[in-house]
Amino acid sequence: MSFQVGERVAYPAFGLGRVIARVTKSFFDAETQEFYEVAGEYSTVWVQVNEAEARGRRRLTRREELPRYQAVLAAAPAAVSADARQRQRDLAARLKRDTFQDLCEIVRDLSAYGRAAPLNAEDAAGLQKSRRWLCQEWAAAAGIPFEGATAEVDRLLEAGRRLSPTPTARSK
Repeated sequence: MSFQVGERVAYPAFGLGRVIARVTKSFFDAETQEFYEVAGEYSTVWVQVNEAEARGRRRLTRREELPRYQAVLAAAPAAVSADARQRQRDLAARLKRDTFQDLCEIVRDLSAYGRAAPLNAEDAAGLQKSRRWLCQEWAAAAGIPFEGATAEVDRLLEAGRRLSPTPTARSK
């Protein structure tokens, strides 16, 4: 997948960014390679052109796809592992896939789990980060302010909560 200068992209562990250049660089005396220079809200990253897709870089979700994700967020949450280490492994694996579907499911399921029992520090941090990324991308896709996207996500999660008021944890 090739990205164009000016295109908005999503990237795991970085969030939203815009491709601002395609440059040729050499780091630490390594051979010269092509990179996408991607500017985010607080930083800039360089991603090798030939590895961008493999490293999770993807195009932003489109506005016409949002109804599909509205249904995901409003659906009854899936059970998550009762084992904290397994939850973290599951979260890491889902974030690594870096699909908007996974992001919606993570936020939905961890939010529901957190209503049943207090989240540990890692779960809370993962939920907070995932929720921020979800709302940022939702806002960009819908063309609305971040606050409007957050309100929409909250409304959809509440709809799902009514479907399953007491989320369950699955066994290890």
